[in-house]
Amino acid sequence: MSHVFHRSAHGDPPVATRGEGCYIFDKSEKKYLDGSGGAAVSCLGHSDPDVIAAIRAQAEDIPFAHTGFFTSEPAERLATRLIDHAPEGLDKVYFVSGGSEAVEAALKMARQYFVERGEPGRSRFVARRQSYHGNTLGALGTGGNAWRRAPFQPLMVETSHIAPCYPYRDRSGDEDLVAYGQRVADELEIELARVGPETVIGFIAEPVVGATMGAVPAVPGYFKRIREICDRHGILMILDEVMCGMGRTGTLFACEQDGVVPDIVTIAKGLGAGYQPIGATLCSARIHAAFAEGSGFFQHGHTYIGHPIATAAADAVVSKLTDGGLVARAADMGEKLGQALHDAFGAHPHIGDIRGRGMFRGLEIVADRDNKTPFDPSRAMHKRIKAAALEAGLICYPMGGTVDGVRGDHVLLAPPFILSEDQLGELIEKLDRAFAAVF
Repeated sequence: MSHVFHRSAHGDPPVATRGEGCYIFDKSEKKYLDGSGGAAVSCLGHSDPDVIAAIRAQAEDIPFAHTGFFTSEPAERLATRLIDHAPEGLDKVYFVSGGSEAVEAALKMARQYFVERGEPGRSRFVARRQSYHGNTLGALGTGGNAWRRAPFQPLMVETSHIAPCYPYRDRSGDEDLVAYGQRVADELEIELARVGPETVIGFIAEPVVGATMGAVPAVPGYFKRIREICDRHGILMILDEVMCGMGRTGTLFACEQDGVVPDIVTIAKGLGAGYQPIGATLCSARIHAAFAEGSGFFQHGHTYIGHPIATAAADAVVSKLTDGGLVARAADMGEKLGQALHDAFGAHPHIGDIRGRGMFRGLEIVADRDNKTPFDPSRAMHKRIKAAALEAGLICYPMGGTVDGVRGDHVLLAPPFILSEDQLGELIEKLDRAFAAVF
């Protein structure tokens, strides 16, 4: 009997014993194609020798030095590498141990920025409905996913939620994509007028929405309009790239494709590629200057931030993504993945929408294509698809509540960037088998 407190108390998950490239093997030697990189984590696949060598070398030098006393060479190298490849204007990197921590740090950094500037009346954030920004209380409270928030509602921070950019369901028939994007972006202006812009710290969103909606990118011009509204009212634009960043959408930072630079951006998942727990919060020089010229101290921190082994691993990962050409490969293979999904499932009676960017793709599951009717939530189609895919030897990332936190299902795909064309065909074939078993 296991003494591990597993995510689900119903059933025992298979025991993973080894990974090779795009595959994971369990204790019975069953082979699974990792079609989602876990949760969009394993961008380099499993058992990459260069990353493992970097971990081993750093462990032999010094595995841990608390950042209250020291910095470390790998942390300094990684920060420089990230800023060298970040959108112009981002200047400092605050390392943490994962995505939720990165968002939590971003929220506290944004709040303290205004305290340092003598604007303590700014106390709330604006996010979007159906958003997810992490499971720590601040991040969870900022997110707008009803199902995840419900048990902890009494503990939530005060946040406004406006419409997501979700053209498949929200755009009217005669509305072009640009006009639609401007309309939903303008909901931020309306909400700021309602609560008073002087009370708002910032707006937070994923450039491409991941877990809660299934790889939904913003339409052209949407984030430029959001940036204009934030600048006009002096609030911060915070982009959560924990899932969609680090090359996943075909550029190292997802926001590059939207032509905007945030004040703060969070990254994780693909930053460490699963080899070490790590995340980071990047901010502009202006944000950092408020601290440097004010109290000089960020009132935040965890024991393992800036961990030398974790930053050494991530430095090797980012080197392969950038100098090693894997971001470019993700863009190329991502186009092939998108085309293959459209070819295989574009006319499927229960696939309503196929979307995404790069190696980050989603398929929205519907009971009826013509009127976009979702399946009854009691049928838990996402759980059935996940089980059928595992049976077929495919790891994918289905989720429910796509439409409003209760109704709707989707499948998220985020395979390793090293995926071959043969393995792409295998992914499509196994996903087709899973759909056939469920539908």
